[in-house]
Amino acid sequence: MHLMELDTSTSIWQGKRVRLRSHEPGDWEHYWIWDQDSETERKDGNLAFPRSQERLKQWAQEAAVRKPEGNNWNFLIENNEGRVVGRIGTHDRNPRAGHFGYGLVIGKEHRRKGYASEAILLLLRYYFRELRYQKVTIEIASFNQDSTGLHEHLGFQLEGRIRRAGFTNGQYFDELHYGLTVEEFEQKHAHRFSS
Repeated sequence: MHLMELDTSTSIWQGKRVRLRSHEPGDWEHYWIWDQDSETERKDGNLAFPRSQERLKQWAQEAAVRKPEGNNWNFLIENNEGRVVGRIGTHDRNPRAGHFGYGLVIGKEHRRKGYASEAILLLLRYYFRELRYQKVTIEIASFNQDSTGLHEHLGFQLEGRIRRAGFTNGQYFDELHYGLTVEEFEQKHAHRFSS
């Protein structure tokens, strides 16, 4: 079903610019395109070996029917025109301590349009208000100024620097750890959500 056919006005997964959705078997093409962008892969701190289209087709088919493991979930980010613009996924969840992390990729042609910030806020709203998590922590490569600027704008606090934690393009880089508590989220962003 296409986005324009859906009534998303009451969905927690829908924002003003984007919605978060599950994978479908045909989504392998987005991952193949993203795999071709070495600059973006490096910003994530890990330039991986290329994946074949067949491997991605198989992975997407499995991802479309796979049950989430705990609260580690992967979403595609779709704009209001129904175009997939990126992906966001949670990891390193610790329900006992109420802590989790996430990773995010926005396609190069879709950056600086507010998609990343809205996708992050939709994800945080769900984890903080529905699953009772109390803190999110992310790791950012020190040379990824776009990501550090975005997260600082959203209210994340720099909590630490791990020196020479990664290596790409012939150079070591530091890993920056940023965190945001549920109280900081509510103070800065509660006005964006009606409930």
